Amino acid sequence: MKDVTSVEDLRLMAKRRVPRAFFEYCDRGSYSEETLDANRADLKALKLRQRVMVDVSNRSTETTILGEKRAFPFAFAPTGLTGMQHADGEILAARACEKANIPFCLSTMSICSIEDVAANTSKPFWFQLYVMKNRDFARQLVERAIAAKCSALVLTLDLQVQGQRHRDIKNGLTVPPRIKLGNVLDMATKLPWAFEMLGSKHKTFGNLAGRIEGMSGVKSLGQWVAGQFDATLNWNDVAWIRSIWPGKLILKGVLDVGDAKSAAATGADAIVVSNHGGRQLDGAPSAISTLPRIADAVGHQTEIMFDSGIRSGQDVLRALALGARSCLLGRAFLYGLGAGGEAGVSKAIDVIGAELDISMALTGRRTIAEIDETVIDRG
Repeated sequence: MKDVTSVEDLRLMAKRRVPRAFFEYCDRGSYSEETLDANRADLKALKLRQRVMVDVSNRSTETTILGEKRAFPFAFAPTGLTGMQHADGEILAARACEKANIPFCLSTMSICSIEDVAANTSKPFWFQLYVMKNRDFARQLVERAIAAKCSALVLTLDLQVQGQRHRDIKNGLTVPPRIKLGNVLDMATKLPWAFEMLGSKHKTFGNLAGRIEGMSGVKSLGQWVAGQFDATLNWNDVAWIRSIWPGKLILKGVLDVGDAKSAAATGADAIVVSNHGGRQLDGAPSAISTLPRIADAVGHQTEIMFDSGIRSGQDVLRALALGARSCLLGRAFLYGLGAGGEAGVSKAIDVIGAELDISMALTGRRTIAEIDETVIDRG
């Protein structure tokens, strides 16, 4: 890790270490990946305004997220199959977040369960919920999050149906999964990953295993989940979740100003401007291009978070300048996890945090509160 200087370094390390099917599950997007590419291109197109002769000797990246003091203005996004990037991946990532004093969000589709992560951490984490057709099971997930003392619930809005991800189909990550000779041979070349996975007890969907009658393996649980995405999901379901969840509520997956206004009207504590990292509606605009309009429309009503495309501290700075209060990191931390477990995740946090700090200094900002639209150079 001592030679790692960027998230891209971690990405290349993870690509070498993690079996292709699982690496590409993390790395790629839906259909022709237009939105995946736009997320990065539009962020990079935003130029920062260099400022000089400003006393920036006393800087701080500290901020508050949902009313809690945090070391950086970013958290970890909920990501499915995190534990397939590295054995016990969710636990390792949560520990790294705890040490760095940033929030960690566990996905419904995690390999390690809510209870596994709670047993291996000492501070509350967030939990992400998919509202499934089986509302009783969704209620049980919420109750388990309450029992684990999760401090926020992240409700994903943009996955009523699943966008097609071509690389997953080619790699056999389908429902049911297809065993492909190329993947078996590829896994055989990733011996450190394989040995770590063999030594872990977490190898299936931890939040589902043992909870669905007659289903325990990845194949059967995957089939059950595929049939549970609910195309009838609507704002009444948000009201229902609000009625059974007593803590902070975050609504994730908003790209449209009208939807943002509806989300804010639910009384949610925060909304996440996101296109699911380019993994759902291909051809949708980049998340960063919609952020300013949404922040202007509802930023006075609810906390604005941002994800989709963040790979650096400069990207975090850009998103904050355009109206976000904080950002969610997905692929950026997964690359670190795949590259080196908990140490790799901590390295990702350190790299992005240091980039943010230096970029603040070079744009003449000493605190997160001083970051505004004038950070962006409009020419």
